[in-house]
Amino acid sequence: MAYQLIQKKRFKNKLVKLLDYLETEWGFKVAKSFLEKMDNHLELISQQPFIGELGGHKNVRSILITKHNRVYYTVEGNTIKILNMYDTRMNPKKNRYR
Repeated sequence: MAYQLIQKKRFKNKLVKLLDYLETEWGFKVAKSFLEKMDNHLELISQQPFIGELGGHKNVRSILITKHNRVYYTVEGNTIKILNMYDTRMNPKKNRYR
């Protein structure tokens, strides 16, 4: 059974900004490749929601998309809420989910 994915506004905004940056700096192919990886990982989460590792916050899980990007989500019933995406190179103190 596939779970329903709900993407929070914060996640969507970060994804759009990242895709704009990738396309501007690295080109359309790189941005498209990243979006395909993201879609594949979100599909994986919807099929196997408990595959992500538990973080510091209660019930918040995360999965590594690329070596620089990690997605945080929660599982509530048959719904998965995609909360946010963080750059793994940033100051860990700024990551509210760790």
